[in-house]
Parts: sequence; C-alpha cells; structure tokens
Amino acid sequence: MGKSKRKTLAYSLMFIGIILLVVGIGMSISLGAKQIDFSTIIQSLFTNNDDVNIKIIRDVRVPRAIAAALVGGFLAVAGAIMQGITRNPIAEPSVMGITQGATFMIAVAFVLQRIFPNLVIGSFGLMIFAFLGASISGLLVYFVSSRSARKVDPVKLALAGTALGTLLISLAMGISMYFNLAQQLSFWISGGLVSAKWQGVQLLAIVGGIALIGAMIMAPKITILSLGEEVAIGLGQRTNLVRFICLIIVICLTGASVSVAGNIVFVGLIVPQIAKAIVGSDYKYIIPSSMILGSVLLVYSDIMARMINPPYETPIGSLTALLGVPMFIYLVRKDTK
Repeated sequence: MGKSKRKTLAYSLMFIGIILLVVGIGMSISLGAKQIDFSTIIQSLFTNNDDVNIKIIRDVRVPRAIAAALVGGFLAVAGAIMQGITRNPIAEPSVMGITQGATFMIAVAFVLQRIFPNLVIGSFGLMIFAFLGASISGLLVYFVSSRSARKVDPVKLALAGTALGTLLISLAMGISMYFNLAQQLSFWISGGLVSAKWQGVQLLAIVGGIALIGAMIMAPKITILSLGEEVAIGLGQRTNLVRFICLIIVICLTGASVSVAGNIVFVGLIVPQIAKAIVGSDYKYIIPSSMILGSVLLVYSDIMARMINPPYETPIGSLTALLGVPMFIYLVRKDTK
C-alpha cells in the first residue's frame, strides 16, 4: 500500500476515532446509576452551585470520563512504544509487569498510611509510588529478558513479565488482606475509575502529556528501531539510548495511568495491533492513532462497567482482559508458526 494511502487511512482513522470519543464522553457523562436530565447536564458545565445533580456531573462523571480517555490513550501509546523497541507484538505494560509493579507500590503506600496515621499521601504521592513500582519492575524485566546489551528475547520478556507481574499482584493482595485493606485496594488491583478526581486528572494530564510529546519526538527513531537492530545501527541510531529513553516514557505513561485507574490490562496489547494493521509501520501515525483508539476503548469499557450491573461496578480490568486474552493467544500462536 502506498505511503499517501496509509497517510489518508491514518487521518481517517483518527477523525473517526475522535468522533467516537466525543460521543463516548457524552454518554459517560449522561449515563449512570442516577438518572439526570439533559438540561441539568448542560447547566453543570456552565454553572457552579450546590445542587446535588450538578455536583455529580461536575465532580464525579466529568473527571471520570476525562480520566478514562487519558488512561486508555496513555496505556495504548505505552504498548505501541514497547512493541516497537522490542520488536515483540505481545509487549505491553501489563505483560512486562509494569502496571503490576505500580499497583504493588500503591498498596505499599496505603499500608504506610495505615501504619502511620499522620502520614498523608495525596494524588501526587500515589503517582510517585506508582512511578517507583513501574520503574523497578519494568527495568528488571527488561534486563532479565535481554540476551545481550542490544537484543531482547521476546519469549523471556513475556515469561519474566508474567511471572513478576503475578508475584507483585499476589503480594499486593496479600498485603491488602493482612492490613485489612482489601476493600480499599480491590479496584486498584482489578482496575477501575471510581476514585478518579480532578486533582488526579490534572496530574495525569500534565505528566502523561509531557511523556506523549516525548513519544511523538521519538516516533521516527522507534520506526527505525522496529526495522531491526542491524538496520537501526546502520542508519546511525544509538539503539541503547533510544530504548532507555523510550522505557522512561513508558514508565511515565504507565505510572501516571495506574495512579489514577489501577491495574488495567491488555489495552496496550490490543490497540497498537489494530492501529498498525490500518496505518502501517510508521510510528508517526501509530502513536497518535493508538492514543485515540485507546481512549475510545477505555471510555466505552467504563460505560459498560457501570451499566452491566447498576448500581454496582464491574472492574474495567475484567472487561479489557476479555478482549485482550484472545488477542494475546492469537498473537502468540501467529508468532510461533
């Protein structure tokens, strides 16, 4: 397929995705356990008073919808970057144990608050803990799976990431039960947006936005690296430096997302594969396409999570796993043929 046609497809995909995203955010704000009429929804966007319905829209549903869009987009971009720098179609934050590492450190943060009642860890503090967990687990899995300084073994990557991720989530669950934090940590471990507030959304937008700009700057280098180690070196790329910078970007995107939404899995696996199949192998188009499609996926998943069994919420991580596991199996079988 020609370059101009791929470019047209990329822009068409992003345009359609933006329309679906706007519709999804509107639905997310409108739908919920409490029925609120359309006029009140519009009024809540332009007025600030103590009406209960307006507070629900302004302080609960709007930040939640924005958080879903940002988290979905950031996790999808993180997955796209990882697949590019490792040349592994099953690489993504949850497969590498990065999201689980961030979730484990959030559990540690809650334990510290339980042990030291005067210790206050706000949204920024949770994000720091999430970054720390994501950094440790991501770097550990990356170096364990490296056959040499320049090559990552895809099989070792999946095995090491799955093993470490399972261990960290098990430890987080054990900690939560021992310190009687199971209810407080349940949605962080299974993934959800019930605790999304404006402060967390603002931090998510700032940190993730900076990382996303970095991802777009690195996109041409990721495209070259995805062609192969020898090709990248032949074109003058400093492959180790590119991988390290990209891994820092992934950790920022993942840590920020987990600090708001918890352990949401497989978004970074599903979305980049769809984007790549449509727009081709140029990461200048894969990254923005993944951002938009990831936002669409998580916004609609969040709507489903709230509407399946109202007024109770289904963990979003369960819904994304239902989509991600079949895709994971397909990619593994396809890669082994």
